[in-house]
Amino acid sequence: MPSTNIERSHESLSQTFLKLKESQVTPEGIQMGKIVDAVADRGFGFILMLLALPSALPVPAPGYSTPFGIAIVLLGGQLIGAGRVPWLPQRVRNLRLGATLAEKMLSAASSFLKRVERFIQPRMRWITAKQSRRVLGIIIACMGSLMILPIPLTNTFPAMVVFALAIAIIEEDGLIGIGALAMGCGAVALYAVIVYLVITQGPEVIDVAKDQIKAWLGLSA
Repeated sequence: MPSTNIERSHESLSQTFLKLKESQVTPEGIQMGKIVDAVADRGFGFILMLLALPSALPVPAPGYSTPFGIAIVLLGGQLIGAGRVPWLPQRVRNLRLGATLAEKMLSAASSFLKRVERFIQPRMRWITAKQSRRVLGIIIACMGSLMILPIPLTNTFPAMVVFALAIAIIEEDGLIGIGALAMGCGAVALYAVIVYLVITQGPEVIDVAKDQIKAWLGLSA
């Protein structure tokens, strides 16, 4: 009889997120540390997914990009150093997600993963192999650094890169890893353009860009 434990090695990611929502989220919410402990044996990839969720998915979660970005940088550094066991600072572990936010995050992640899991499979494993983890760690640390920068509405892009790289690591899917690396290059280019515009035209260009992005998304300015 198959195990119902969330750590079951062949359990789909979408099922894992649903089980996390059902077993870990209480009416008072949940501390990040408890989620991390529940999935720690899934390694760096799963924890990176959890940390990228608030910014990568269309779920309003203000205030999480900076502390989670710092944690992503630390995890990237651990990958660069060939770390085996993920470690997070107590400040990040103590962060409490409200019940509504946690449920929305985990439900959105499960729904998204359920749609794309048919395309995820082990392939080109050399890209996500242990020998390549240092390179992935550099990209992850870079994306975490971008998430920390106080530039409105730009955290989603690097968070999506981290989310995709995490999937690649967990499922040993090198093709997704290549796609995530390409997205990472795009994220760096985007931030380079923004920094250039701020230097040449002043900080007010951020507000203009913010209003333009909201207009493209059909949101009120």
